[in-house]
Amino acid sequence: MNLFSKARVLAHIINWRLNWDKRNLDYKEPGLDNPKFMSAREAVKLIPDGAVCASSGMAGNTRSSVWYWAIKETFQATGRPRNLTHISVGAQGSRGRVPGTLEEIALDGLVTTYIAGHHETVKAMLKQADRGTLKLHTMPQGIQTFLFEAQIRGEEHIEDVTGVGTFLDPRVGSGSAVHPKGGPGYIEAAGDKLRYRLPKVEVAYFIAPTADREGNIYVTNCAMHTESHDTALAAKANGGKVLVSVAKIVEKDEANIFLPADKVDAIAVHPYNEQTASIQQRRYWPMFTQGATGDLDASMDKIRFFNTVLKITPKRTAVDNALARLASSAFTNIANKGVQIVVGVGLPEEVARLIHEGGLFKDVYFISETGVHGGLPTPGIFFGAGINPKKIMTSAESFHYCHKHLDVAILGLLEADSKGNVNVSRRGEKAIDYVGPGGFPDFCVAAKTLIFVGSWMAHAKLDISDGKLVIDKPGAHKFKDSISEITFNAQQALDMGKTVLYITNVGVFKLTDEGMMLVQVMPGVDIQKDIMEDCPMKVVLPDGDVPMVGQDIVTGMGYRLQWTSN
Repeated sequence: MNLFSKARVLAHIINWRLNWDKRNLDYKEPGLDNPKFMSAREAVKLIPDGAVCASSGMAGNTRSSVWYWAIKETFQATGRPRNLTHISVGAQGSRGRVPGTLEEIALDGLVTTYIAGHHETVKAMLKQADRGTLKLHTMPQGIQTFLFEAQIRGEEHIEDVTGVGTFLDPRVGSGSAVHPKGGPGYIEAAGDKLRYRLPKVEVAYFIAPTADREGNIYVTNCAMHTESHDTALAAKANGGKVLVSVAKIVEKDEANIFLPADKVDAIAVHPYNEQTASIQQRRYWPMFTQGATGDLDASMDKIRFFNTVLKITPKRTAVDNALARLASSAFTNIANKGVQIVVGVGLPEEVARLIHEGGLFKDVYFISETGVHGGLPTPGIFFGAGINPKKIMTSAESFHYCHKHLDVAILGLLEADSKGNVNVSRRGEKAIDYVGPGGFPDFCVAAKTLIFVGSWMAHAKLDISDGKLVIDKPGAHKFKDSISEITFNAQQALDMGKTVLYITNVGVFKLTDEGMMLVQVMPGVDIQKDIMEDCPMKVVLPDGDVPMVGQDIVTGMGYRLQWTSN
């Protein structure tokens, strides 16, 4: 990026920071005589005490800020609505850093039960759970979206193999309850499957770009719409209410109606609604919209600079970059052109970056749990969106697609054990340490090949010197004999015939019937001393020598990502 472009992004960020809590909850668009149109503050009075509510969005994308603020302020003024059960699928908090997220309604007595696929970003709610004022539950994101569909059909539960043998399985772990105060769960064993259910959605609220005067809702030029369509239809099927906030009013466009007026009970026009974090819908960025064809490199440079200024994404070290190259090469060694993949948050995002920088983007079809397909996944504050997406669909449609077409899932890990099981959902015993499974269990079942990417140790000091990995100071082992919570069950993967790799700083492990086999080792690593004797995880060695990772991967010099089987 040139200096002028950087200056524009900096000005944009400063303006956002100065206005990021700007709102007018009493605003009514002039000239509208349709009784569906009301202020946000008026609309939330339709939410009864004890209702089961559902909101939509992911990270900074399509945040229901106006509804969170209206519910919060109404509760503070009147004590109502109260005792709500709230359901969300994707991450909708900000770790307490940004206003206008789901954390706005983290008030004792307002929400008393929270059910979500991802919890790490709603720190305020996790603190409530630790205080004992909030019951906390979880289940896979894909399963949640399928349950919304089931409610539309009038069904109360679904049965699925997703989660079998993990902590979600009451025969193995706690089921949906995140901690002992969570109360009765929403998951039961059902033979070789699990039976999942959710409370019936009674109020769905979300934001959308536009509405017409009749009250029809449109999502043209959105970054995503996640669960908004299905939660709305579920609420109506259950005799409930649907609240939608839009940025502006447009002329009726019959062919592009997203949600018809008869499925909407209240519409609040709020000019400050965002397409995604910092970007008002009225001034949307075309790069995030379906069918966009802008300059991919320039767009990604802009996103990276944005995240760097906000310090959202970590600064990668030489060791991190070597790990990303190793994971990327493992991917191209095992996959073919035309592969359909999902990339998780964190280190897996670096693989997406290298695929793009290596010129292989056109050979790969990226899929997101948010329903954004075919674009280049965006990192950091914009996670879940895509640059130049080919199609934007519902979250449920995306998970259905994955079960039919997903070839490879590249995912992170917190811990792995001797059996190959992986934990990504729990960092510690307290609720404040809880991450949640997200879409991880869904992808682990759907994908033919799984590539887990994670550091060998936590808080270790590692370096690359003279083309070798140097362990200056060991840290806490992440590869153990057993782990605190099973989010991925390795035996289920073996039974389903999946290929599973674990990419680490010291080398590559492969899941086999015999256990975790070291199939590639980093230069500088003493297999006997650094792995076999030091690591608590039981490691299997292949017959003969373990192949060494190439110098191009270790140092980056002469590194070129390419398909090996095409």
